[in-house]
Amino acid sequence: MTAAAPSLPPPRQLSLEDLNAVSVLGRGAKGVVFHVVPAPGDAECEGEGRSAAMALKAVSREAARHKKSAAGGDGDGDGHRRIWFERDVLLALRHPLLPSLRGVLATDAVIGFAIDRCGGGDLNSLRRRQTEKMFSDSVIRFYAAELVLALEYLHSLGIVYRDLKPENVLIQDSGHIMLVDFDLSTRLPAPTQELDEAAVSPKPAPPASSPSPRRGKPRKPAGAALCFPFRSASAAKPAAPADSPSPPSTSRTASSSSSSSTATTASSVASAGARTPAKSNSFVGTEDYVAPEIIAGRGHDFSVDWWGLGVVLYEMLYGRTPFRGQNRKETFYRVLTKQPELVGEKTPLRDLIARLLEKDPEKRISARGVMAHPFFRGVDWDRILHVARPPFIPSPPQDEDGNEALDVEKVVREVFASNDVEAATAGESEKTSPEADGGQGDGEGSRRDPSKDGDFSVFF
Repeated sequence: MTAAAPSLPPPRQLSLEDLNAVSVLGRGAKGVVFHVVPAPGDAECEGEGRSAAMALKAVSREAARHKKSAAGGDGDGDGHRRIWFERDVLLALRHPLLPSLRGVLATDAVIGFAIDRCGGGDLNSLRRRQTEKMFSDSVIRFYAAELVLALEYLHSLGIVYRDLKPENVLIQDSGHIMLVDFDLSTRLPAPTQELDEAAVSPKPAPPASSPSPRRGKPRKPAGAALCFPFRSASAAKPAAPADSPSPPSTSRTASSSSSSSTATTASSVASAGARTPAKSNSFVGTEDYVAPEIIAGRGHDFSVDWWGLGVVLYEMLYGRTPFRGQNRKETFYRVLTKQPELVGEKTPLRDLIARLLEKDPEKRISARGVMAHPFFRGVDWDRILHVARPPFIPSPPQDEDGNEALDVEKVVREVFASNDVEAATAGESEKTSPEADGGQGDGEGSRRDPSKDGDFSVFF
């Protein structure tokens, strides 16, 4: 922990006696996500009404110790260190599109983090419910804009997310998104101020009538143009204080590499928009969404999140990821060598996806360029959080309070044991690194299978 850590109040300490786990929402390599409600007699939670319903991510302590042993006991492989890193990230977040830490559960068997439950499922399940199994441009624009705001906020805190995929994008009861699961995140020095779009891309700057993504009074779009707020004081949670606890600067992945600093030239800053001289060399991510610089082992920074956004936008448009092969080796080969197939009419959305899926991170478009891109022309970034009718509003959640309470520790123990059996059966052939856990779990070296609910990132 850093010296500044005590400046924020500690999270509420939860106990199994405080909560009733009424259902399992997701499960993975090291733990389970439960829907939990206050136990009868817990006046503090019961007084909060419906908002008391939470999602509890319960991680096996034994699995954390197992991860440390598999990684040879070094800092990056310490499962407990990674757990507390995620706790510190959750403590530092103050944004309506990101989770707030409602409490921490710690027993001899499990460690758990509680956040607000999102009633709308994840972006991938929402897409699969569409008739065409894909979204319209206007719907993609809304969710893309909210993802841009969430990523830009994380980057301003020095947090590289590193696991952007539809399963980690939840739909809140309001219809706005919540980006969750920071198990694979890391911390780097916050990126430098981005240059204008003209410096980011050779594409001509938008017309003068387009709203500035940052400076000046935002111009309200005319007619039916979308209006998207950007961290408006009346809508956003208060900004995290400057002395907020910072997650550890070391990489938390099970890979053996740590962050290293390299010199950044003025020309690379100009071409990339916002870069940092520090890079992480960890091999981390979910197979279909991992950036080429991670596969190549060249070191990576905040730019990997913009690559991830490109993959997510492609999937929302076409109903599939752009580089998936018959196996992990072929998928990685495609990521490194193939261009995405952007079939159909050439549109601003397809142009944006192509710029996000630029294989050279120094040439890849980033926050300022994305916000100024023609795909978002007419978007009022200062009003997105005030949109009262997002594309999808979840139905009110069903009352599950009468269900028989689950034994949290028992369920987590059974899931961990079954995953050990599956990993042993699968062998080592599908692992992407010596320390990858071989399961669906935290996304590290995992093969994404949207037909299963075993992804550890499921958090709703």
